[in-house]
Amino acid sequence: MDYLSTLNSPVGPLTVASDGDALVGLWLDGQKYFEATLGETEERPELPVLQEARAWLDRYFEGADPGPIPPVSPRGTAFRQRVWTMLAEIPYGQLTTYGELARRIEEETGARTSARAVGGAVGHNPISIILPCHRVVGSTRSLTGYAGGLQKKIALLRLEGVDVDALKVPTKGTAL
Repeated sequence: MDYLSTLNSPVGPLTVASDGDALVGLWLDGQKYFEATLGETEERPELPVLQEARAWLDRYFEGADPGPIPPVSPRGTAFRQRVWTMLAEIPYGQLTTYGELARRIEEETGARTSARAVGGAVGHNPISIILPCHRVVGSTRSLTGYAGGLQKKIALLRLEGVDVDALKVPTKGTAL
């Protein structure tokens, strides 16, 4: 059984999911892929882990570093889990690239990993915002796609104080 809570945010409605002990999902309105990963669901916004997530998100949307993340348990392959763990390590208000994440995995495991493979894992991050995939950009500091929509990625980065004007924003293509 998975438990849900829906809350409003400056980037629109958010759906937060938990297995009862840890977060398994956080989706922005209209985000693709993820709710299909849930089993049977029940609305339970009073669950402690969902309350903890709400408090964390409230601090985040106030424009401050919200501190340590709530317990998370994203569902995915070992490779995706490794990438998602690395997302949690990207400091508030800072950026990294897909290539840098790939290099870190190669250094830690000895296995060659492509930026494209990392991008696939980042693109399937089931716990948006808390596992901050919005802080990952292309090698030329270009804003690439975001499952919640590029405008929401820009809004999240601005909230964190990132100089979005210094980044390359696509005007056409799949990133929009």
